[in-house]
Formats: sequence, structure tokens, C-alpha cells
Amino acid sequence: MATEITMPKLGLTMTEGTVDNWAKKEGDAVSKGEVVCTISSEKLSYDVESPIDGTLIKILVAEGDDAECTAPIGLIGDAGEQVGETTTDATSSASLTAEWEAPETEVATPAPQAAPAPERKAGERIFITPLARKLAAEKGYDIAQINGSGGNGRITRRDVERHQPTAAPVAAAVAPSTVGAGLKGMRKTIAERMMHSLQTTAQVTIQQKADITNLLEFKKEIEAKSSVALKDGQLSITTLLSKAVILALKETPEMNAWYHDGAYEKQEAVHLGMAVAVADGLVVPVVENADRMTLTELGKTLNSRIAEARNGSLAGQHYTGSTFTISNLGKSGAEYFTPIINSPEIGILGVGSMQSQLAFDDNHEVVELKKLPLSLTFDHQIIDGSPAAEFLGRIIFYLENPYSLVF
Repeated sequence: MATEITMPKLGLTMTEGTVDNWAKKEGDAVSKGEVVCTISSEKLSYDVESPIDGTLIKILVAEGDDAECTAPIGLIGDAGEQVGETTTDATSSASLTAEWEAPETEVATPAPQAAPAPERKAGERIFITPLARKLAAEKGYDIAQINGSGGNGRITRRDVERHQPTAAPVAAAVAPSTVGAGLKGMRKTIAERMMHSLQTTAQVTIQQKADITNLLEFKKEIEAKSSVALKDGQLSITTLLSKAVILALKETPEMNAWYHDGAYEKQEAVHLGMAVAVADGLVVPVVENADRMTLTELGKTLNSRIAEARNGSLAGQHYTGSTFTISNLGKSGAEYFTPIINSPEIGILGVGSMQSQLAFDDNHEVVELKKLPLSLTFDHQIIDGSPAAEFLGRIIFYLENPYSLVF
């Protein structure tokens, strides 16, 4: 009996995905947990694993084509098994079986009629699959004029193919879509996501240094006085900074939110994203319900998520759903930078390399201070400059008053 390989649903806003490539071809043997194909969405690229041992007997969705979340994209069964002789574990629907068995014949269809262009507001986010965007650019179509049939009105490849422009198409040579051109896999997905974020948000970055001299002394003091070894990262700078961000988000709930499909949604729980560089790009593992964790739980979970993201073993559900992201370039030596919002979030905190600074204390003696550069990017459509600055100020308050992180 054949078992389906399905298009995974990797996050709240994902309604469909694109099959980027098949690692196996029909007739190849596969083992449970072995990667059979790679899919991509607006969020990320993801390796889909075989649910069982067996043979890839049928590919239902070709490379470059789209499929709705949870829809079958391939079948695994016994070697030599014929699809028409099987039903699947997930469904025994006659219509689905008929679709697998349907011969590839051409059917005469009436000429498509031009549909009225969708009504969209200025600056409204347009959901479109990467393949559909590329195809629209090749045809010279304005995607704002295309009706989307996917979830959230997302434009698919078929929508572009069916589109009948009511006016002369935009010449591709005049305004070509070059987003991700020449790139593949994760790098292409990252390029498309970054450009989408910049094109659909009003991003502003403010910067300020936090004096973490007391934080470093606090860290040393706790480590010296603790009766147990602190090996779970509970006192690392990353963990303490994350705790400061979490507390600031709870005090500034308008920052802990999503803005997508024209809707602004505050989120009760803090699901903290942590940008992590990997061999072929950048991923954002997520610590869910971080606001409910102790420092030890937070440090242990952060270490685990980051390590698994780097070695490629992190489960897909931990890559999506973040409500706020931290991007740390401290090891690079960079002081300030402009992080790009991880949509549909409305803010991201960039962390630079710690700086040493000489200053006079109250006794007019020279002392060395440790300063941490912070760069907060926010969506000015949702948050004004003053509350954003107050939010950054709350993060700095907690860093400069470290005992407030534990009491």
C-alpha cells in the first residue's frame, strides 16, 4: 500500500509550497528519514524526508511546480508496485486515485476570458510563489493585475498562465524582476524574502549603545557564588540579552506582533527568533513561549536550537512562528548594521561587537566601560519612532540593571 509524501505546512502564513528539486527519481529505493526532495515557501527552503522505507514509485508534483500544504507530492511503496493498484494511508479517495491514473491527454477548452484586475490598495502586500513571480517577469505581466487563487489570494504558476492582460503587458526589458536571478535553493529564497520584506514595509533603524559593564560583573559574581556548574548557557550574553528583549516585549506588546495580508495582530506569547548563519545562507530557529522560561530553560533551548540549525537537524516546526527576531553580528567585529525585518514580524534587533570605552567615574578616575551596540529596525507603518525608541530603551534598562533579569 503506497504512502504519500505531502507538502509540509511550516508556518501560519504558508498555504502552499514549491518543489525545488527531487533528490530521488522514480524507482529509487529510499529509507525512512532520508531526504527525498527539497521544497521552498516564502519563509525558507526545507528538506522533505521519507516517512517509511520503500521505493519512490510516483512523483506527483514536478520540480518547479506548486502544491497546497498537506497535498500529496509523491508516493512511496513496494518496488514494482503500480499506483492504480493501491490506495494511500492518508486517503482512499476515488477521485485522488483517478487523478493518479489519469492519462496525460489534451482536452479542448474554451479560450480563457480576461478576468477583471483585482482591487488592491496602494502598498498592499501581494502574495506570489517564486515560480509565479519568475514566470510573470518573463511574460512581462504586472503581478498587481493578476488574480490569485491560492490561500490569502496567493498568485500561483497556474494563475500567471491563465492571466489575460487587458492592456499591453509591461515590457520585460524595461522592468525585469531580477530578484534571486542566478541563485538557487536557500540563497534564492533568502533573496526573495529580503526583497519582499523591504518592498512591503516602511523600515526604519535606530541605534544606541548599552553599558553592559555591570552585566559582565553580575555574570562573574553569579558564576563564582553558584554551588552548581552553570553549563546550560543561562548566563551567556546571548541568553541575558534574549531575556532583556523578552521582558521589553512584554512591556511593549505592540512590538510583539505580526503584520501580514493587511492585518495587524498582537501576539500574546513571545516566540523568539534567533538568526543563525549556516553554510549556504541564513536561518531563523525559534524558541517558542520564551516568555515562560527561566534563564536556565532559555539558555538550554537557545543552545539546542542554534546547534541543530547549524547541523541541519532542527525540526521544521522550529523555523517558523517567531514574533520577534535577534540578529547577532558580534563575532564579526561590526559595530552597527541595519537588520532587515523577518516578515510578518514588525521588528528585529541587531547586535554588534562589544566595544571598550574609557570614561571618568564619580571620583573622576578613569575606568573602562563595556558598551554593546544595538540596532533596532521597525516597521514605521505600525510603530512610530517614539514608542520604538522607548522599546529599545527598555532593553537597555534591563541590560544595565542585570538583577532585574532574574527578579
